[in-house]
Amino acid sequence: MKHYIIPVFIPHLGCLHECIFCNQRKITGLLTPVTARQVAAVIQERLADINQARRIEVAFYGGSFTALPQTMQNELLAPASQALYNGQIHAIRLSTRPDCITGSTLANLRSHGVSIVELGVQSFDDAVLFNAARGHSSQIVAEAVNLLKAAGISCGLQLMPGLPGEDWMSLITTVRQTITLCPDFVRIYPAIVIAGTRLAELYQQGVYQPLSLPQAVARCAYMKLVFERQGIEVIRTGLQASEELDKNVLAGPYHPAFGELVDSHIFYLMLTRFIEQNFFDTETGFTIVHHPKDTSKVRGQHNNNLSRLRLQYNLSAITLCADSTVIPGSLLLRHKGLSFLLSKNMIK
Repeated sequence: MKHYIIPVFIPHLGCLHECIFCNQRKITGLLTPVTARQVAAVIQERLADINQARRIEVAFYGGSFTALPQTMQNELLAPASQALYNGQIHAIRLSTRPDCITGSTLANLRSHGVSIVELGVQSFDDAVLFNAARGHSSQIVAEAVNLLKAAGISCGLQLMPGLPGEDWMSLITTVRQTITLCPDFVRIYPAIVIAGTRLAELYQQGVYQPLSLPQAVARCAYMKLVFERQGIEVIRTGLQASEELDKNVLAGPYHPAFGELVDSHIFYLMLTRFIEQNFFDTETGFTIVHHPKDTSKVRGQHNNNLSRLRLQYNLSAITLCADSTVIPGSLLLRHKGLSFLLSKNMIK
């Protein structure tokens, strides 16, 4: 059953720190706090639009929910809790800071039906966290994850490659620490420069250089591959595109189809690894059989994957063939009457 998210944005509510990359008002376009009445209205409006079976979740995004006064938390959660009790929705999720998690806070969330909490982690490198003005250490993240697991609440981590001071070794540390904590899922948002942030000032002063789009795609593809091999689901790569965000991004690897670029890069790596390990008659070429939903990802944006493969390996012909019997995310490569199954596991 497909998921349907009813988003409720609470920009900067509860936030005690001004992280250098953050300006939720610029991202969401919201300037005033949301009320319980508005939450109820959003839920009912979205429910009226659903005309087929869905797993429906109300999600509180934007601020640090558990840093709000408990009375305000309870007021905002009440409409969602009522919808959950009435069987109109299936789950309630929210986002918060790792240093705003306590046993009593989680007990209160559970009493209101919250079953999923996402932590804004960004990095497990303490130097990177300091540079980003996060206000907490990586140890605090580990403690928060353990509290969530003890409370029986699903835990997701939001990671942000490309922050000031991060390099490949730092990123590998973050990936390894994430695997050690074994969250239920992760989101990966490469750092971008948004107007009105401290990061924008550093960029304009020439102190900070964001990742290029190809660099960010490569890092996020690495993260996704490693996490998925460890059974950790990556539910999103890249920020959700919006008109407000489009107007306020000054620099960095922002792309409305960033997640597809990452998946496309992974397909490219699968094909290059296989070609380099096997002999091919360049005059004969080969056929790539894929699941229909992967067509654009295999081709790459503007057929970039196919163009690079032809140029890099002097291939005369590459044919694509959609076949619904192929497992999504894998490929069947045919060459001179032989068939080879390609999977993500072949990427080292």
